[in-house]
Amino acid sequence: MSPSPALLAQGFGAPSVYHAVIVIFLEFFAWGLLTAPTLVVLHETFPKHTFLMNGLIQGVKGLLSFLSAPLIGALSDVWGRKSFLLLTVFFTCAPIPLMKISPWWYFAVISVSGVFAVTFSVVFAYVADITQEHERSMAYGLVSATFAASLVTSPAIGAYLGRVYGDGLVVVLASAIAMLDICFILVAVPESLPEKMRPASWGAPISWEQADPFASLRKVGQDSTVLLICITVFLSYLPEAGQYSSFFLYLRQIMGFSPENVAAFIAVLGLLSIIAQTVILSLLMRSIGNKNTILLGLGFQILQLAWYGFGSEPWMMWAAGAVAAMSSITFPAISALVSRTAEPDQQGVGQGMVTGIRGLCNGLGPALYGFIFYIFHVELDAPPDGSQDTPVHTQPHLQHLPQTSIIPGPPFLFGACSVLLALLVALFIPEHPHLGPRPGSWKKHSSPHGHPHSPQPPGEAKEPLLQDTNV
Repeated sequence: MSPSPALLAQGFGAPSVYHAVIVIFLEFFAWGLLTAPTLVVLHETFPKHTFLMNGLIQGVKGLLSFLSAPLIGALSDVWGRKSFLLLTVFFTCAPIPLMKISPWWYFAVISVSGVFAVTFSVVFAYVADITQEHERSMAYGLVSATFAASLVTSPAIGAYLGRVYGDGLVVVLASAIAMLDICFILVAVPESLPEKMRPASWGAPISWEQADPFASLRKVGQDSTVLLICITVFLSYLPEAGQYSSFFLYLRQIMGFSPENVAAFIAVLGLLSIIAQTVILSLLMRSIGNKNTILLGLGFQILQLAWYGFGSEPWMMWAAGAVAAMSSITFPAISALVSRTAEPDQQGVGQGMVTGIRGLCNGLGPALYGFIFYIFHVELDAPPDGSQDTPVHTQPHLQHLPQTSIIPGPPFLFGACSVLLALLVALFIPEHPHLGPRPGSWKKHSSPHGHPHSPQPPGEAKEPLLQDTNV
């Protein structure tokens, strides 16, 4: 049963970007605290083939996100953003307290939570409802930078508290922060989508066609610009999702990073990403344009992944991390381009498909990286000393590859090739996509319940659902 409109109409002040960034910060700070404990619970629950099981869990979650994203996008256009902020944060954070209660239920609920794992998406839609088109790239960069900021200190804090007081305290603290986020949405966040922008407010039915992700795929194929954007997103985010699932453990077991060095690496990368997604992104969007900013970000991503793939010394990982921070400009730049491509009343439905594609990558990426590590005999699922009961985060990991290995990180090199293909596809995306009605473009799925839109005053531009980001 959905929350009532009266409840969701409450909030403090007018909708603002600051409401959105607080929601994002609290959610991902809570999950960031669990970075080290999650590795421990994964290893203890699945002592054999840890990363393969992680890939399976994330794969189910990604598949569910792919299947549900178009429907959630359409529903947010009808029911407003606040109700879905509440639902997505609640279900995304629901597994946290189960980590110590029942690890099996913890991972099962993580998988099922993929149905609502689009908090980042709804936040981008919320931001776009209250910003004008020329302001959105900066606003997107601020939200993305907030995500990075939430991870600057939280993994280190979680690792320290777990080492001193035990992982139980970390889980309790993360659960409390998640509850604070939910209460903040209920009490303080106002609705951003004006009532007059909704087809029939809370009474509008949703057709089954809108809930079919494959129907959305067929419609996406009818618009060349949208198709090029979706292919670019898939090819660039597939290696990124795989990298997120294994990179920090790779640093410890293969590159010999200590837990403190890993926490410092995350902090430095987060700080550099904040600078890249705010100051540098704004300068690039004004000086070289939207499309060229995307191409530049993809170029940095190729360099970063190739460096990770061939790098054999810790200093190389630090240097590649700096390049990775620059590659973080790609997503907010793509988000801004997508908002200009969709028709005003089809933002949620069309961008829900982009959310689904990235959700699918969140499933395929970890499994693909785990498989490539496996076939190249890079074992990431067992402690280097062969012990099965020493916690992963307390061991001095250093599990080097054989001396004859030319490529220390094969999956990262594969990722660089994938992003290269994404860059080639992105070259064909038009710099200034046509905004008027186009034959075969994102048609209105719910036309029987639609309504004509008059020209919108500044600040009421509607905006899409965009990708969710996994911690």
